[in-house]
Amino acid sequence: MVAAGIFLSRILGLVRNRVFAHYFGTSASADAFNAAFKLPNFLQNLFGEGVLSASFIPVYVRLLQQDRDQARRVAAAIGALLGLAVSAVVLVGVLVTPALVTIFTPGFDGEKREATIRLARIFFPGAGLLVLSAWCLGVLNSHGRFFLSYAAPVFWNLAIIGTLLIFGEAAGGYRLAQIAAWGSVAGSALQLGVQLPAVVSLLGGVLPSLRNGAEAVGTVVRNSLPVFVGRGVVQISSYIDTVIASLLPTGAVAAISYAQVLYTLPVSLFGMSVSAAELPAMSSITGDESERTAQLRVRLEGALGQIAFLVIPSAIVFLALGDVVAGALYQTGAFTREMTVYVWAILGGSAIGLLASTWGRLYASTYYALQDTRTPLRFAMVRVGVTLGLGYLCALYLPLKLGIEPRWGAAGITLASGAAAWIEYHLLRRGLASRLGPTGVPLRFLAKLWVSALAAAAAAWVVRLAVEGQHLLVVALFSLGMYGAAYLAITAALGVPHARRLLSRAGWR
Repeated sequence: MVAAGIFLSRILGLVRNRVFAHYFGTSASADAFNAAFKLPNFLQNLFGEGVLSASFIPVYVRLLQQDRDQARRVAAAIGALLGLAVSAVVLVGVLVTPALVTIFTPGFDGEKREATIRLARIFFPGAGLLVLSAWCLGVLNSHGRFFLSYAAPVFWNLAIIGTLLIFGEAAGGYRLAQIAAWGSVAGSALQLGVQLPAVVSLLGGVLPSLRNGAEAVGTVVRNSLPVFVGRGVVQISSYIDTVIASLLPTGAVAAISYAQVLYTLPVSLFGMSVSAAELPAMSSITGDESERTAQLRVRLEGALGQIAFLVIPSAIVFLALGDVVAGALYQTGAFTREMTVYVWAILGGSAIGLLASTWGRLYASTYYALQDTRTPLRFAMVRVGVTLGLGYLCALYLPLKLGIEPRWGAAGITLASGAAAWIEYHLLRRGLASRLGPTGVPLRFLAKLWVSALAAAAAAWVVRLAVEGQHLLVVALFSLGMYGAAYLAITAALGVPHARRLLSRAGWR
């Protein structure tokens, strides 16, 4: 259900980006819009789903098993506390936006800088609403309501798409970017609004009060502090990526944003969906220490294999057919073939760490189920340090050493992030071994998946060459269709149980 909700919202997200690319391409106004959106986005990252999932859900699920009335009061108190904190941060953010723009986009000046300031101030209230939407997600997930919370972003996407289609022909450049920003705020309100009735029903009409469940609320706040700091460190890393990209030629910030929509799709669909579904289940495991450890290890290893089966072909398709994916989605209007190849290079860099990023999410969820939020924080800080140092070198110095244009340094940013993700994953895995014993996926199983994905990519290239010259959507339909079918067939032939289960459900022997 999580994957279905994410799939719907992400598909609309891809449509949104296609419409945006049609009107903006990789122009200066596209850079300003994407940079401005990222500035207040730290609210959602710091206070939003990641922090609430790690600190609130384990405590809330345990309370639901013991005292449902007390659990509801604690949920309402957390909502009230979150609303107060976010309101204060939104106000401060609007006031200090010029300073934030100066710090995080030093390469922007003149009209581009002024537009970024105006856009960021519009985005701040919308980001605050998205944080409250994440609180709704935490309540709904704890009660086993997964689809609505992850499908709610559909309304946010629809609001932006509608705004662009209505005003896209009459306005342009920075003016259209500002109109689209207001559409984003309206979409944030819709995303929160569709979840509130279900949350109010589950909480039984309990009025928000900071006095309710003080002890449990204190536990949630204490657990959230390490996650909050960890998310903050990661968020700073994300902003440093924007700083580095702003020092590259015009279009780098927008191109990274276009690529990010694509490479976060498998992370969300396959990594976040599995991790989100596992966290409440892991948190509710009971029994003595040995029984709980055994059940956690079984759930963890089963989910690792499930993620690998889905993410490995995603990484290979970005490397081998990234231009087909990006071209089919973006190449229209102001978005040219040259821009498609540029985004492909950035996608290729991101593919290096795709599997590590998704596995890392699951390992972090396991720590959170054990109510250990400090260990993932330490490892996140290591990852950020590596990302910053390596990203700066790969983005600004590697193109000079290779004798290529500076703009290709954008691919170096995602390449560095991928390398750092592998380091974090190995640290998380090694740290958990002392509690659960050795965990992981058998190498034989992984080898089958990599070989199947590479063979499927070769088959897809044969089909691509056969339909070369046709419309981009036709090329994508046939080549990517062949890739998916070949991967499924080869993995099934090699005895991969996940593939055989899928074929069995489809009626194939």
